[in-house]
Amino acid sequence: MKNKKYVYFFGRKGTEGNASQKNLLGGKGANLAEMCRLKLPVPAGFTVTTECCTDYFANGGKFPKILDAQVKAAVARMEAEMGMKFGDPKNPLLVSCRSGARKSMPGMMETVLNVGLSSKTIPGLIEKTRNERFVYDAYRRLIMMYADVVMEKAEGIEPEEGQGIRKQLDGMLGDVKKTKGYKSDTDLTADDLKELVVAFKQRVKDVLGKEFPDDPWKQLWGGIGAVFKSWNGKRAVSYRRIEGIPDEWGTAVNVQAMVFGNMGESSATGVAFSRNPATGENQFYGEWLVNAQGEDVVAGIRTPNPLNNATKNEQNKHLPSLEEAMPDLYRQLFDIRTTLENHYRDMQDIEFTIQEGVLYMLQCR
Repeated sequence: MKNKKYVYFFGRKGTEGNASQKNLLGGKGANLAEMCRLKLPVPAGFTVTTECCTDYFANGGKFPKILDAQVKAAVARMEAEMGMKFGDPKNPLLVSCRSGARKSMPGMMETVLNVGLSSKTIPGLIEKTRNERFVYDAYRRLIMMYADVVMEKAEGIEPEEGQGIRKQLDGMLGDVKKTKGYKSDTDLTADDLKELVVAFKQRVKDVLGKEFPDDPWKQLWGGIGAVFKSWNGKRAVSYRRIEGIPDEWGTAVNVQAMVFGNMGESSATGVAFSRNPATGENQFYGEWLVNAQGEDVVAGIRTPNPLNNATKNEQNKHLPSLEEAMPDLYRQLFDIRTTLENHYRDMQDIEFTIQEGVLYMLQCR
């Protein structure tokens, strides 16, 4: 254990893994490393290996001792590449924690976004972005996800049907929208969101008996542990039984610098397929939402826009495509699609985010 390498960095200034290491880095981590090797615009990050997950469970749910130093070193590399510091009051770096098994297990394991927002980092981020609404929107999302994934599910708390903390917080959000006559989450003002996060934190404390953590590092370690624990969550175990996936494989954790699709009208998030997923036809196909985070595209709260004009349908034909709204970024994405198909020699399923007019790649598989 002493000399084991548990953490693999990926970024523009050096990448330690590649696509052939799916067993060690999981599918997502291996492909993030490969996209970095192809010089695609991927936010920097690191992968904690599947081997670490296996050792974590063998160690009675405790992280291997050497993991702390390896994670801190990788965070320092990420800070250097992104030009921000994790937990810094003036220029804070926020990260996501996502699962990544060697075989795709869609929707079975957990994700936490916006890790690193705290009373210390929020003022600095507001000053830097000049966008108080965005910061508090990101914070309410962190509280919702973290309370659900880390504080409830990972702790093995099994509330009665419909009484889970996420459901309760969603209900509180719905009540505010109803009272104010709002149609969409994007109608909530900065003041609405400020009040909501105070109420959210109180509800989390009342229901789960613990305070939502205000320390970025505590949040990060909580996120990494929760992704590991989600490997043994009920849904994941049932899925493995059906798919014949061995329990001992474990999952990797991908910790990646956050980029934001919810910073206003020049930001967006989307998913795409390099071919039509229904027919296999050579059509670039997908959907996107302006001023949204990735979870919004799949949540079904808003009707997503079509990726291009050729694939518009009855539901979305009245909405502008990415090709129309942001033609330069659409062309860049189209070129990336071609690069990935030529490289992998297979159809690709991709996730992307646009932050204030800059395109980033978050996944390909």
